[in-house]
Formats: sequence, C-alpha cells, structure tokens
Amino acid sequence: MSLRRRLTLSLVTILILFAVNVGTHFWGSYARNESMISYRSSVNAAQLSTEVEQLLSDQRQQILVLSTLRDTTEDRLEPEELSQAQGELQEISSKIVELGELSHDVTRAHYQKLWQSSIVLLEGWLAFYRNYNDLDYKVDMEDPLPYLETSQRLKELEQRQAFIAVQRANIIDRTIALTDRITVIGFFASIFLTATLGFFLVRYTNKSLKRLKTGTQRIGSGDLNYRIDNIEDSGELGDLANAFNEMSDKLRNAMEDVSNARDAADEASAAKSMFLANVSHELRTPLNGIIGYSEMLHDELADGLDINRGQFQLDLEKIIRSGKDLLALINDILDLSKIETGKMALNTEDFHPGQILAQVCDSLAPLLRDNNNELVVPDMEDLPVLHNDAAKFRQIFTNLLSNACKFTHEGTITLKARALPLPEGGVEISVTDTGIGMTREQQGRIFDAFVQAETSTSANYGGTGLGLAICRDYCELMGGGIKVKSVPGKGSTFTVRLASDSGSGPASA
Repeated sequence: MSLRRRLTLSLVTILILFAVNVGTHFWGSYARNESMISYRSSVNAAQLSTEVEQLLSDQRQQILVLSTLRDTTEDRLEPEELSQAQGELQEISSKIVELGELSHDVTRAHYQKLWQSSIVLLEGWLAFYRNYNDLDYKVDMEDPLPYLETSQRLKELEQRQAFIAVQRANIIDRTIALTDRITVIGFFASIFLTATLGFFLVRYTNKSLKRLKTGTQRIGSGDLNYRIDNIEDSGELGDLANAFNEMSDKLRNAMEDVSNARDAADEASAAKSMFLANVSHELRTPLNGIIGYSEMLHDELADGLDINRGQFQLDLEKIIRSGKDLLALINDILDLSKIETGKMALNTEDFHPGQILAQVCDSLAPLLRDNNNELVVPDMEDLPVLHNDAAKFRQIFTNLLSNACKFTHEGTITLKARALPLPEGGVEISVTDTGIGMTREQQGRIFDAFVQAETSTSANYGGTGLGLAICRDYCELMGGGIKVKSVPGKGSTFTVRLASDSGSGPASA
C-alpha cells in the first residue's frame, strides 16, 4: 500500500472519530439548549398564567363594584374611564394570545378551550362597559359561571404545560448524559488511534525518507548523475524519488533555457535597434525637407530676382507640413515614454465625438487624394456627448485613419459609429479599409511598441510602429479598448469602444 493510501485511511478514520465527537458535542449542546428553552418556556407560561389570572380577578372585582354602583346610584361612566376599561380588557386578551404562543402542540386543545371561554367572558365585560350608561340595558354581572369557567380552563392549561415540560426535561437530561459518555469514549479512542497510526507511519517511511535525504544532498552538491533507487514505496515516495532523479535532467535543460532567454533578449535588442533605425530615418525625412526647402528659399531671396509667390508659398507649405510631421513623430515618442513611465494623464472635458471625427476626416483629405482613396462617413449627429480626453480621442482616430489611408490604394475607407446601450453607455467606432490586410500572426503583434507587422513595412510605407501601440494605451487609459479583424489582401477593421466617462471603467472592445 502506498503512503498516500495509508495516510488517507488514517486521516479518514481520525476524521470519522472527530466527526462523531463533534456531532455528539453539538447534539448535547442542542439538548442542553432545548432543555433551557423548555424550562424558560415553562417559567414564562407559569408567570403569564398567574398574571392573567390576577388580571381576570381584578377585572371581575371592578365589574362587580361598578354593577353595584350602577344599580344603587346614578353615577355614569366617563369616556376616559370607558377607554381605560377597554384598554385593560385588550391587555387581558393580548396576554391570553401570548400564552397561546407559548403552548405546545399537545396543549393546543386546552388552549382553544381557554380561548373560547375567555372570548365569551371578555365580550360580556366589554358589552357591560359600553352599555353602562344605558339604563335600559339589563345584565346580570354577578353570575360567576363565565369567570369560573375561564379560570378553570386557565388552570388546566397551566397544569398540562407543567406536566409536558417535566417530561421533556427528563428526556433531554438522559440525552445529555448519553452524549457526554459518547464524547469521552470518542476522545480517548481518537488519542489511541492517532498514536498507533502515527507510530506505524513513521516506522514505514523512515527508511525511504533517509534515502531521499541522501539523494537530495548529493544532487544539491552538484552530483547531477546520482540516482535515488530502492525506494520501498510504489506511491508518493517512489514518485518523489523519480522527481529528484528527473531534477538533474531539468537542471541541464535549464542551461538551454538560459541560452534561449539570452536569444530572446538579443531579439528584443534587435527590435529596439530596428526601431531606432526607423525613427532616425523618419526624423531625417521631414528634417531634410525642411532644410532643403529652406535653403532653396534662402537662395531665391539672395539672388535678388523676382519671387514666384505661388511657388514660394507652396514651398513654405511643404516646410510647414514637414515640420508638423516631425513634431507628430516626436510627440509620439514622448507620449509612449509617458505611458511606459505611468505619467500620462487625462484632460477630461465634454465633447461631441462626431464633430472631432469630422475635423479629422477633413484634415486627411490630402492623403486621401494622394492614394486615390474614397472615405465614407456616416451621419454622426446621434452620438452621445463624451466626458473624456478630446485630444487623445482625436489622436486615436487620426492614427487609425492615417494608417487606413497609408495601406490602401485606390480603395474605400469606411467610418462607422454607434451609441452603446445604457447603463454603461459610450460609443463604438470602427475604421474599415480595403487595403493590404494582415495575417493572424501579424494581428497579434501590431499593438506592441516598436513593432510593425513586417520588417519591410517601414521601408515600403514608412512609420515607426508606435501609432497603434499609442492607440491601444490611450483607449485603455480612457476607459475603453480596441480590437482588430483583418484578412490578407482584403483589408482591416479596427474597432474602438469608449465609455461615456473615463472614470466609468473599461469597456471591452
């Protein structure tokens, strides 16, 4: 038998004994509690019966006195006295109802008789009070039968409750004595069984554990060729020995893992180097344009000839455009740096997303013309007002629409937007193009910083691989998300979900 089965059997046996002890303990506690409840119920019922009996006696004496005064004098019952008398009768009725709540099922018949007789008695007394001032009302209040019947029913109920309480107390006392004996026997049996099982388990495992200790010391000292053999257990101890034997092999494999990790670090370093190369190229392109056109304009001014104002203005526009491209690239690098260091903050304000999207679409008109693309924009007047960062919202869709224009030639770019249902609210906006598309593998890495879908992308289309990484980080920062669906050669769709309020939590995209 394996060590696990021995331990399981021992543990189950101990748990059964423990459960028996706990069960009998709670059984005894329950019996004690029931005994206390029964005792308290009996005491309360006895006190309440005495109180009801006293109230009935006092009320009868009062009614007899009033009946005598009514026959011998012309005194009348004041409204305050009538109200007080009705309250006293109501109190007696409430006490009798409370006494019924303390009754057991076996005393229910006695209580019903008490209740019926008390109703007759109390209704008679109540009628007497209400008609006291009516001289034509005649009633014999000195008739003791209703009162005596109610008192007799009350005593019968009290005696029956006391008898049942004594019987239940005797049964519960016997139960308590039995549970105490079972608890003591189970306690000593648990101690004996635990000690016996512990002795045999230690004896059984001592030899195997010594061999395991020797093996771990040898392997820990660097002897990876050592093997732990002759373990007299086909279960857990044998498995543990096999695990130690496999440890040396895994330690050898760890060297290969270290080598692979070094290769991965080299790849990351190569990616950073590629990024730096792309950035330097992207920085030089607009900077060369600025310098080149500036030198041309400088030479034209130095020649002193007539200036072609149209050409001059066109060259200045190219300088301005190159400067803006350079500034946008530098801003992307700075923004990514802020995001990675956790220093990027939101500047929240109320804005209409449709208006900003319209402005972004207008600004992309030159790029659309250059690639002969068509932009389809729906009516976005029904979109809700967002309380978020308008500048980052603008940059997200500037990047997405710019990428769609850049990777699409003589195609269609479609912008779709809809309001998300309450209570979360927000908007869902998608940008769909008919461009070059991406494979599933490429889709898995386009949102990583410094990475482009292919290494040839920068050479063919330009860019640094920061735009989509910034879009993803901005969406998450603004309480939303972004996802992509794409088919190679058929285009891509980027879908952005943003919450109505940046503090309302992220919306899954």
